[in-house]
Amino acid sequence: MTRLATEVVESSRQTPRRRATAWATSPQALTILLYLLGALYVTCLLWVDPASRRQAGDIQDVDQATWFVRYAATAVEHFRLPALFTTAMNAPHGVNLMWNTSILLPGIVVSPVTMLAGPQVSLTVLLVIGLAGSAAAMFYVLRRWQASILAAALGGALYGFSPALINSGIGHYSLVLAMLPPLMLDRVLRIAVGRGSPVRNGVWLGLLAAAQLFISEEALIDAAIAAVILLVVLALNRRHEVLGRIRPALIGLGSAVVVAGVLCARALWVQFHGVVLKSAGATTIIKYNGHFTNLGTIPYSFITPSSTVLLHSSGTAYSADNYPDPTPEYLAYLGVLLVILLLVAIVYYWRHLTVRVAGLTCILLEWLSLGPKPLRPETTLPSFLLPWQYLQHLPLLSGMVPDRLCIPADAAAAAVLAFSLDLARAEGSFFRRTFQNGAVVATGVAIVALLPLVPSPYSPATTESLPAGWAATFNTLHLPSNDRVLLAPYPWAGTSQVMRWQANTGVPVTMIGGDFISPNKPGRQSRAGRAGVGWKYTGTYLDDLYAGDTSAAPPSPAQLKSDLAAMSPNAVVAVATPSSPLGQFLIRLFGPPTTRIKAMLGWRLRPGQVVSIAPGVSLRLP
Repeated sequence: MTRLATEVVESSRQTPRRRATAWATSPQALTILLYLLGALYVTCLLWVDPASRRQAGDIQDVDQATWFVRYAATAVEHFRLPALFTTAMNAPHGVNLMWNTSILLPGIVVSPVTMLAGPQVSLTVLLVIGLAGSAAAMFYVLRRWQASILAAALGGALYGFSPALINSGIGHYSLVLAMLPPLMLDRVLRIAVGRGSPVRNGVWLGLLAAAQLFISEEALIDAAIAAVILLVVLALNRRHEVLGRIRPALIGLGSAVVVAGVLCARALWVQFHGVVLKSAGATTIIKYNGHFTNLGTIPYSFITPSSTVLLHSSGTAYSADNYPDPTPEYLAYLGVLLVILLLVAIVYYWRHLTVRVAGLTCILLEWLSLGPKPLRPETTLPSFLLPWQYLQHLPLLSGMVPDRLCIPADAAAAAVLAFSLDLARAEGSFFRRTFQNGAVVATGVAIVALLPLVPSPYSPATTESLPAGWAATFNTLHLPSNDRVLLAPYPWAGTSQVMRWQANTGVPVTMIGGDFISPNKPGRQSRAGRAGVGWKYTGTYLDDLYAGDTSAAPPSPAQLKSDLAAMSPNAVVAVATPSSPLGQFLIRLFGPPTTRIKAMLGWRLRPGQVVSIAPGVSLRLP
């Protein structure tokens, strides 16, 4: 009896270990490992020197992201959560981080990496997490809906390594971290069809939505649009079940709203308090390649590969490079083979509810992604066939970028691929009837269709070096953390390297200007720091002088006085020498510098100091 009891105890102790070992050697674990290796392959050229290499193509957004992850890490370092409104940028007026792609939650997660290795390393870590994690999340969802391991693995790869996510990863970290939208859609669908407790599913949905709010609000809205389309398509295909599902659906969705509302109430109040929604978001019209674009999808991008995939030609790469939208917005590519395969699968397996619902959801999302107007009339649909134009004026949607609906569309495409592949491999299918090894042939067809999507590693670019004497200048000035520092060059999107310098060193703690989005500003003034105090006049003139353009018209004395009064700087730090145009201008303005270290000049301004702006025009600093 004693021996038997001992064996039972030893067996119970070994069970968790055996389970862990069994899972580690399982096909599921192998799939996730392959996703991780795929993400490391895509970022491999960045890991050669991760602290000073970034992906080429979107320097402004990458530099801005370094500031955001440094901001989050600094907050964690001081044992607090990041504030939702900060004056660390655009002092003294501050920045509402809820209107920006501030990736607060991911920034907190990677804060140990930021503190140990720097913000650029953290951003590359986030790329790996985003690509591998998004693929793994899609794999998990497909498995939950009874897709086979092989089909789910291919579906996860399609979503996680789709051109939509690979190109988003060039600079849009908030979008490449696309792990949660598939999980949210899974919970919505479970509530709709009655799988599991509606309350439990609702609680999980609320938790996921709250987390997504602090990763990317736009991706959360995209997921909500996808969920609405999914539910409408499902309801139209199961009309006789709708009445019976209304009550549990309301319970589940109500639970989600309560949970998300409690967790997000303060953040949403900070974001929307005193904001006019119609002018809240950044406009989706930007100037690119010499003309304005609405960031919608042009149909030829679905089948024209860019240089970010392995299988491309010089002609297709040239076409993609000259696309009216920037490369991080070239999101629609699926390739001719996969587009044909998906359409054939939707038609051939139309009788199967999963393929039909996922297929229609994919098509409708891609249709909406075309945007509100024909950007190039010869290569897109006419206006009356673009449904986004009827939605774009709704609250919250006016500041969205419709082409990013390609990301949830790719999740739906992954579901079509996975479920149709399982049907094609099943007993009695066309492939099994026609070919001796029909299941292998069907799998081969799917893999061949996915090959054009295999990504290239990100092309590396070296980050701009820190100016010699930057950190030493701030150490010499001994500035309190709340002292407002006027930097030259003046930081905004056009001089985003200043954001990186601050992120790499943590100084200055409080800076005037910056690259950010501001609500309640008309047109393009809400974007890229254009709403910063003094940017339009004094800031741009400082940047002109920094670039060596002495022909630029200086701000008038009255304008300069107004800008400096609004900035209220406590210190000035410039990347300049005394003999440079920028140095001479600042010396005339503030007098001899307090410190001069290598190519840096620094002034510590005294309260009440009188600044001579022009003959007869002076300003007493606060």
